[in-house]
Amino acid sequence: MFMQNTVRTAGPRARGLIAVRAEAPPTIDALARGFEAFKETHTRQLEEIKKGVADVVTAEQLEKINAALTELQTAVDDQAKIQAAAKLGNGGVIGDIQADPEYTAAFKAHMRKGDKAPADIEAAMSRGTDADGGYLAPIEWDRTIGEKLKQISPMRAESRIITISVAGFKKYFGDRNVGSGWVGETASRPATTTPQIGVLDFTPGELYANPAITQQLLDDAAVDLEKWLGSEVDTEFARQEGIGFTSGDGVNKPYGVLTYVEGAANATRHPYGAIKVTNSGAAAGLTGDGILDLMYSLPSQYAANAKFHMNRLSMGAARKLKDGQGNYLWQPSYASGQPQTLAGAPIVEHPDFPLVAAGNIALLYGDMEATYLVVDRVGIRVLRDPFTNKPFVHFYTTKRVGGGVHDPQPMRALKVAANS
Repeated sequence: MFMQNTVRTAGPRARGLIAVRAEAPPTIDALARGFEAFKETHTRQLEEIKKGVADVVTAEQLEKINAALTELQTAVDDQAKIQAAAKLGNGGVIGDIQADPEYTAAFKAHMRKGDKAPADIEAAMSRGTDADGGYLAPIEWDRTIGEKLKQISPMRAESRIITISVAGFKKYFGDRNVGSGWVGETASRPATTTPQIGVLDFTPGELYANPAITQQLLDDAAVDLEKWLGSEVDTEFARQEGIGFTSGDGVNKPYGVLTYVEGAANATRHPYGAIKVTNSGAAAGLTGDGILDLMYSLPSQYAANAKFHMNRLSMGAARKLKDGQGNYLWQPSYASGQPQTLAGAPIVEHPDFPLVAAGNIALLYGDMEATYLVVDRVGIRVLRDPFTNKPFVHFYTTKRVGGGVHDPQPMRALKVAANS
């Protein structure tokens, strides 16, 4: 459902209205018209400030337009996601992994009544059945949840993902410290430095949810248990993953990407060093020059896939930035499925990123897939528990997942600080 958003254009308080009506989804045209209204009002505000007659009403009007623009852009992005999901077909299940009807039937029976799996398929279920009654979720359900997590969690969607079947994952790194030198034909060749090997551990933590449903409802209602349980789990897992992948301390959870920035907790953890920092150019805000300095601090080999990563309020602040010729650095989507951009680079919204405030790392710029690694321990596990909280049956659902930076070089960070 789309709520009605109203954007008042610049002028003597009311020159016109741009409305996104409840009966129709927002369009690219509405977004473009809203941005024109924003630019006109922002220009008027800057002129008032220069004259020393800053108008509070103009400032409030600009913030309302800015907020409405953000909602419009978000709605357009959501439409693109829905269209992309519809193209997947098969309920969002992709790839060549086929459903296992016997396993799925047994899983559903166990969820509803706790029935034991028939003896003739117990062997097929040995990969997911333990003495405590835990089942590995059916493949198609597990994959569907995985796709939902990817759609909801921007870090998972942007990062490199691997699935492991053991307790952890180790990645080995050479320090590239190979010595060399020029010599004459008969000169001696002394030993040069030898590269050393470093190792990083990516150990999954355990993420859990414990939704409950009454036994009577399980007995009497035609409940689609897989759909119900999936809806209970996917949003909560995505929320927790977003926090972990962004700022997690590595204790029973992932190492967050922001903890690898220079001066942060894990700045020395990686053999290749920390994610390098560029100052914004203002003590408590963003500047156009700071954004451009950040972009050009990234090595050119990573620029092709580079994106900005920031939260929604930071996007609102970035929308006001201009280059030296007075052009706005932020641009809205001009076609369905195309992202909003800042200085020509796509923007990814991360709700768990810090705000624009003095000393904060307000945004990242770079290739997140080449930077961050998500490690999934294969399978979502479900334990049916009818005993702990009668008359409710709990479905204790767990997923083991870890993460951390596997290469800090394709990423740069912007710190809100004046240039020294």
